[in-house]
Amino acid sequence: MPAPNIPQIRLYREWLRETCGLSFDSYDALWRWSVTELDAFWQSIWDYARIQSPTPHTAVLAESRMPGARWFPGAQVNYAREVLRHVDAAHAAGMPAIVSDNELGQVREMSWPKMRRQVASVALTLKSLGVKRGDRVAAYMPNVPETMVAFLACSSIGAIWSVCAPDMGTAAVADRFSQIEPKVLIAVDGVHYGGKPLDRSAVLQELRAQLPSVRKLLLVKSPHAAGAVPHDTDWTQAIGRDDDEVAAFEPEWLPFDHPIWIVYSSGTTGLPKPIVHGQGGIILTMHACGLHNDVGASYGTNNFGERYHWYSSTGWVMWNSQLSGMAFGATICIYDGNPAGSKEKPDWGVLWRFVARHEVTFFGAGAAYFTNCMKAGLVAKECGDLSRVRALGSTGSPLPEEVQRWGSKQILDAGSKEVWWCNISGGTDFCGAFVGGNRDLPEVPGQMQCRELGHAVEAWNEQGQPVIGEVGELVCTKAIPSMPLYFWGDEGNARYLSSYFDTYPGVWRHGDWIRIGEDGGCIIYGRSDATINRQGLRMGTSEIYSAVEGLPEVLDSMVVDLEYLGRESYMPLFVVLRPGVALDDAMRAKINNAIKTSLSPRFVPNDIFQVAEIPRTLSGKKQELPIKKLLLGQPIEKVVNREAMANPGSLDWFVAFAARRAEAASA
Repeated sequence: MPAPNIPQIRLYREWLRETCGLSFDSYDALWRWSVTELDAFWQSIWDYARIQSPTPHTAVLAESRMPGARWFPGAQVNYAREVLRHVDAAHAAGMPAIVSDNELGQVREMSWPKMRRQVASVALTLKSLGVKRGDRVAAYMPNVPETMVAFLACSSIGAIWSVCAPDMGTAAVADRFSQIEPKVLIAVDGVHYGGKPLDRSAVLQELRAQLPSVRKLLLVKSPHAAGAVPHDTDWTQAIGRDDDEVAAFEPEWLPFDHPIWIVYSSGTTGLPKPIVHGQGGIILTMHACGLHNDVGASYGTNNFGERYHWYSSTGWVMWNSQLSGMAFGATICIYDGNPAGSKEKPDWGVLWRFVARHEVTFFGAGAAYFTNCMKAGLVAKECGDLSRVRALGSTGSPLPEEVQRWGSKQILDAGSKEVWWCNISGGTDFCGAFVGGNRDLPEVPGQMQCRELGHAVEAWNEQGQPVIGEVGELVCTKAIPSMPLYFWGDEGNARYLSSYFDTYPGVWRHGDWIRIGEDGGCIIYGRSDATINRQGLRMGTSEIYSAVEGLPEVLDSMVVDLEYLGRESYMPLFVVLRPGVALDDAMRAKINNAIKTSLSPRFVPNDIFQVAEIPRTLSGKKQELPIKKLLLGQPIEKVVNREAMANPGSLDWFVAFAARRAEAASA
């Protein structure tokens, strides 16, 4: 059955006209209404998406402030209900809930009724393991159907979900999970990635030792584990129930602001930030973003047939986006493995063949992925029949204009009749998109088409004034439902406030550079702070320092990510070594391996340089942002005050290094 031809956002506009008597002569007028009349807009999303509650809400936005906005008090919801309400209709239409594939070519399809039964069985199993509403359940799981089922089971009983990908190092996982004190750990004992089986049994033993709050382990067994892992129950047992209690199971009604999950976003100092989102806020913003992503069955038409794939690991917020496809009645197509083949045998056609094989209609990935495909000379039509693809999605970093043009030609040459790019930019921080797509608007390669409905996004100059046609700080001036409830364990909201509201009190500063054009189109130019963003995954520089400076040979270090103004990410690492230690190939390999082991191969630097000193402020802070600005071409006198530095002489090396880079770039 074909995917819907009428854009979702057009259906919504028609509904507004017919149901609410609201008509807008342009998207800009619609957007301005949505950010001016917040109560009316978000109530319309509630009604249009047919969100149900056994109790009425007493207001839409009861307290309009940031942070601390109170949305839909009195309402009760559950994310799992949003997904499971499609079971009967989607199954009757002949569509599976999940199609999964992996590096070994093992294809599985899960029907909607089977998914519903497994969710109920796992939910009841978690209850039997002592999980109650508000308890944290941590998952160390890859991008497989079991992870989707486990999350829905947690949501259905009001447990708070948190997941890390098995490609993350033990220290990085422990740094995240130890903060939230999970009661139960759901974990896989092995994965197959990059062409190799990877045993994770020893990692699980380490995690158990570092997470004393974990009382029970629910183990997902794999053929890739070398050793046996002591556990309390396994996945086969957890999904094995098929009794009257399973048949009668219904997700619990939860308060609108009940926590749904904890995700992690890193700043430049301290441990990763454990960000808590609410059930209702995620549901509501998910439906608003769904209009822009144009994913799923048309509301009210039962026009099922979308096959939605956005490549992601479970450690990236796009996994949450992939999951949300089911809430729109779409079949989600997930791939567990390396999208580039293996180190020994690079293959950028992996996902394209997956998309062709499973007749995917919406194919999303990180911008860096599409760029690498172009550079590798990939020819999409050699990967199979891609005639079903109607949309390509991109996020994680700016998508260059030439890459978008290349991708469009590849899909059209491979059989698609037309293709629309859904370029989005948002963040783990609020699990949504500030700017994105609109299939009813013209496309300009290299741009996002619009600011999303309900999101009061502006570009602010250095004076804190909104600007059009100029690069400025991306800010959001009004609350949105999916902004964090709080950070777990954040006394007095101190980290929350310093993360988003320290520059402009009461206004969300996201940490990206943005230009908003006269036509409403938007371009994101990369990070405006010192957070590392590699292929859409953010990592605090402090986590890299912990890995690097844990080596006895390294006295000090500093890393910057030079992703800005559409340039590719270039991440140099500067190290101060102990006297007598040289930065030779062996030392470089040791540093890179420390980062791979503790964090992820994604955060291995492009280059490593030995320096005498790391520039620091009088209070001892590393001068990451000034050095980043210097290396991006700004004069040293405009980016740093030498008098506010503890070691101003350290800047000389970096000034010379910046000059050499500029000279090489102009040659």
